[in-house]
Amino acid sequence: MTMEGPVTPFVPLNEFSPEPDIVTEDQHTHSPVRKRARHTGSISNTASESRQSPVMVLEESKAPVRDDAYYMADGSCILRVQNTLFKVHRTILSKDQSSFGPMFTLPQGEFGEEGMSDDHPIVLQGDTTEEFRHFLWALYALPSELMIVQSPKADLSRLIDIAKVSSKYSFKSTETWALDAIQEYLERNTSPFFNDNPLIRMFPTLNTRSSALLESEGQIARLIRLAQMCSHSRLMDTMIQLLQKLMSGSLHYSYLAMTLADEFNLRDLRGAAYLEVMQTSVFVCPAVANDHTYVEGDIQETNEGPQRLVVSPVQQLRLLSGYHRLSKAWDRLRAVPPQFEHSPSCGATWHQHGCTQSWTDFWKEKTRSEGVLSLGCANVLGRLGIIIKEFDKWGSATYMHHDCKSAARRSIHEKVKQMQQALPDYFTEGGEY
Repeated sequence: MTMEGPVTPFVPLNEFSPEPDIVTEDQHTHSPVRKRARHTGSISNTASESRQSPVMVLEESKAPVRDDAYYMADGSCILRVQNTLFKVHRTILSKDQSSFGPMFTLPQGEFGEEGMSDDHPIVLQGDTTEEFRHFLWALYALPSELMIVQSPKADLSRLIDIAKVSSKYSFKSTETWALDAIQEYLERNTSPFFNDNPLIRMFPTLNTRSSALLESEGQIARLIRLAQMCSHSRLMDTMIQLLQKLMSGSLHYSYLAMTLADEFNLRDLRGAAYLEVMQTSVFVCPAVANDHTYVEGDIQETNEGPQRLVVSPVQQLRLLSGYHRLSKAWDRLRAVPPQFEHSPSCGATWHQHGCTQSWTDFWKEKTRSEGVLSLGCANVLGRLGIIIKEFDKWGSATYMHHDCKSAARRSIHEKVKQMQQALPDYFTEGGEY
């Protein structure tokens, strides 16, 4: 069977494009041309370039304007980002073993030294004006101004821009500083997405996302992309833990977690996200109904209770595969209780066969209890959780040795741990069913 390609996730904000594309104005207007050196980053920016908005292209075709803050009279290098000119100092851009240092040493073309006039600036592609302005703020700000990142007034979006552009042009110390500031900001605020965002308490249920929810989703997506691009495991772990908490309160965040986990192959997030979507929604593929086109990420209310979520065909296949595999896993688990080794004293002071039979009878009874059957057959973790609670209520009126009871309890917890670790493998297309 031929499967569909990788999932294309909903992206609330612009993707990162860390590859430093540096060209000159001459390349657009003269021939022959001489291209600047291209430094390959960790993630290609082809996708983001192909989605460049018509408005941006139109703006870049107009005459560029000088930036109010960073077109400096004593600057020695003129850069163009989108439709804005920046005039800054080569010595500043060459610090920190950045990509600009080697570029400035390249031989010049026949049209004069590039970056020395507004007519022949060095053109930086893949950045926005705001991102590059934020980056220059980090390079030129006074120590007293930089202290704001350690205060409640810190601007998280600006820090993300600084880290992104710094990584793209290999400003390693600036990148590290920005990433550390982001991590401290998240830890200092516990989570700005929890405390300051009323949508955590009241989520929209319409198929159209609100602007506030889009902003929150976009900020989380940008942080995960940044952590992936910069290989910052600590920030990645923080964002995964945050999304795992947010998923329990909103299907919007469950879908975001699922698509990001697919995009970046985040195993720790993928299983939990797919399980949450499977258990809390009716998932369907994009379609046209009642003169309305439903696209991936749309969420609707249903009369039955669970919300209807529009997912890609590949995601739907993975969700259905997960449901089938988890249901079969429960059938196997229900038939044979978790195994454990009897205590040495069990055989000496107890009838070991009676101990085993007592455990088997308990397992058969509790796997058929009302609490367990009230959960879906694919909710293996939830059902095991109820059995653990029933085991704790079992008391001492059994024919099991005390040490064997402790071992049996540990075997249930071990089974839960095994299921959690293997959860991503249940939500895969292909393989055995």
